[in-house]
Amino acid sequence: MGERRIGIRELKSKLSECVREVKTGGTIIVTEHGRAVARIIPDATPDAKSLRERLEALTKSGAILWNGRRLPPARPVAGLRGKKTVADLVIENRE
Repeated sequence: MGERRIGIRELKSKLSECVREVKTGGTIIVTEHGRAVARIIPDATPDAKSLRERLEALTKSGAILWNGRRLPPARPVAGLRGKKTVADLVIENRE
């Protein structure tokens, strides 16, 4: 089966049909205002039991790129100015 493009609104109304199509090997490209935003592909790991087995199968199939290493901890995106904590700001905002 090939790829099929479908808008988000149509996908919502025909979800069961789209899932059946993907189960049989098809791929659905989800579009928003004509631009591709997502891809629904068949599950390459239906028999895998653990997360590690599923990740290995997805890596082998080319669906994901992963070197097996843990991700480094993310740095905070925003910082606070002054001496107030986030909890202080939340409490102040509630009052």
